[in-house]
Amino acid sequence: MATFYDTHAHLDYPDFAADLPQVIERAHAAGITKIICIGTNLESSRRAIQLAGQFPGVYAVVGWHPCEALNAPEDLRPALRELAQHPKVVALGETGLDFHRLPSSREGGTPEDDRRYKQRQSDLFRQHLEVAAETGLNCVIHQRDALDETLAMLAPFAPRVRGVFHCFANDPDAMRRVLAINSLVSFTGILTFKNGGNVRETLAATPPGQFMLETDCPFLAPMPYRGKRCEPAHVREIAQTAAQVKGCTVEQLGDSTCATAHEFFPKLAS
Repeated sequence: MATFYDTHAHLDYPDFAADLPQVIERAHAAGITKIICIGTNLESSRRAIQLAGQFPGVYAVVGWHPCEALNAPEDLRPALRELAQHPKVVALGETGLDFHRLPSSREGGTPEDDRRYKQRQSDLFRQHLEVAAETGLNCVIHQRDALDETLAMLAPFAPRVRGVFHCFANDPDAMRRVLAINSLVSFTGILTFKNGGNVRETLAATPPGQFMLETDCPFLAPMPYRGKRCEPAHVREIAQTAAQVKGCTVEQLGDSTCATAHEFFPKLAS
């Protein structure tokens, strides 16, 4: 059976509290042999590390999500440095920029609130990149409606830090801009959606060895599970669609994406 990794999962979310061992068992039965649990703040990151210690095939990424930037410590770097030392922490994140839903879009929000929010996200993103450069780890990047700004911040670090732009849904030109600074893209269950033709077009244009697969669970369940809780086992359905788009076998796709993951996450055990 072809094997795959889920390179972006939120196993620490309450959605999985009642049946996480069974979720992981189903993943392994589907050939998903490694799962990377992504932190969204310090508490979430510590839970990800705890789960990585509890389950052999689970690894952790530690960081602070840009949408929670206003709640972050002024200087996150000491905590990131400490957490990054854990042997099963394979990257920093998810970090980046998200300008989709700014404070001014809500009642009482002002342009000054937007400026402060964007600046705080930028400060945190830079802190992740600095610690990544220090520790030799890469970054899991969340980007929404801020591609130019995200690439501009990442570019000076590109010789030392790579990013994987998770849940990638931009066009082929955007993908090429990401690859041009030695970073990668990652695709979710959106590939399988009826209205996901644009994402399939981008995958078709993405060279082998330059992309990975993920669920972003509990979100974005692929067909035929759309609307239900997503879980790591669903990488299998994502992979089947991806193999069709790339014109290769599922086994070939598994070999390629797993090799890419090992190259990108240098602490991912063989």
